Amino acid sequence: MGLVLGDNTINKYFSFLTKLDNLTKKKLIVKLTESMEFNKKEKFDLKSVCGTWEDSRSSDEIIADIKTARVEKSNSIDL
Repeated sequence: MGLVLGDNTINKYFSFLTKLDNLTKKKLIVKLTESMEFNKKEKFDLKSVCGTWEDSRSSDEIIADIKTARVEKSNSIDL
């Protein structure tokens, strides 16, 4: 983020810059435009944040492990 100027300051600069010749004004416009930051949207590949499941167990073994690892949840709250 750059320096922020108020309207009065901008008007003072502008009154000075209007006195310049057209070629100089064009050069300043080009320089100012080049100095601006533009947010370019990059392609986002969803696959880059995902992976594949790697396991030596069969699907039946994985399901069995998940079922045995379950914990009974009690919804009652003791007050």
